[in-house]
Amino acid sequence: MRMSERHKMLAGQPYHADDPGLVGEQAANAAWLARYNAALGAPVAVWRTLLAELLGAVGEGSIVRPPFHCDYGWNIRLGKGVFVNFNCIILDVVPVTIGDDTRIGPAVQVYTAEHPLDPALRRSGVESGRPVVIGNNVWIGGGAIILPGVTIGDDAVVGAGSVVTHDVPAGAIVAGNPARIATS
Repeated sequence: MRMSERHKMLAGQPYHADDPGLVGEQAANAAWLARYNAALGAPVAVWRTLLAELLGAVGEGSIVRPPFHCDYGWNIRLGKGVFVNFNCIILDVVPVTIGDDTRIGPAVQVYTAEHPLDPALRRSGVESGRPVVIGNNVWIGGGAIILPGVTIGDDAVVGAGSVVTHDVPAGAIVAGNPARIATS
């Protein structure tokens, strides 16, 4: 049996993002994002209700401050007590898991989507994704970028403006481009 483009995407295999089914899901997400981002001045309870409509999981007490942007939404899972500040972008073609009590600064970007390095493959429109896992009690400073396939361990800190290209061990403090373990 042939896999759908959606199933290929979710399996992290090469897929075509212009598949009509995926384009329809992106359009539905765009409509939800318009409603969510229009709720900037609304009470936090309204944000939480809207988040529960689309995200894969929203733990108790979690907040995502609008404006917010994502590809699908249903691939994003927030633990309890998560705080995501303004202007976060999550490209969630595969799962993004954010653990309990994690704090994410403004303008943080989390990418799961990847494009081929080979120019011919890139022209074909194929892409893929690798999941991102952010542990419990992590602090990610404003403007940081988390690249596909990265796991950030519990209690880690990512400095503002850092580009995280590799896994971050639990309890580590990383900073820079590319992010490296900070020494005192």
